[in-house]
Amino acid sequence: MPAQRTTGLFTFADWEERTISPDGVVPKLAHASVVNSFSGGIEAADTTCEYTIAYVTAKTGTFAGMELLAGRLDGRAGTFAVEERGSFAEDGSVHCTFEVVPGSGTGELTGLRGTGGYVARHGEPSVTYTFDYDLG
Repeated sequence: MPAQRTTGLFTFADWEERTISPDGVVPKLAHASVVNSFSGGIEAADTTCEYTIAYVTAKTGTFAGMELLAGRLDGRAGTFAVEERGSFAEDGSVHCTFEVVPGSGTGELTGLRGTGGYVARHGEPSVTYTFDYDLG
């Protein structure tokens, strides 16, 4: 099957962050437990997402994490995990790329491979994503 592209929106349903490095240490390390809701090509309510964040300044840094999505991808039911890496800038923008964890697809998404990304702008309630994938 050739690669397909799908798009849609996601919103942050919940964000709980805590500092994990000692007070006053720079860069500051933090951990965030996040819940997102996806619509469009990916339909997944209440995802499970965990990030480790390195703040270089109060407003800039990088992050890495894993997100578990359960629902539908272009009408096919199943579950899959993505590994995410990104950065955030002084202007509040967040740039992120993600890749399907090999072997994580279940149900009708068994064999799923793919990569995607998004750019979030500070203050926007929903974020547009793109996802290029194939099912092997």
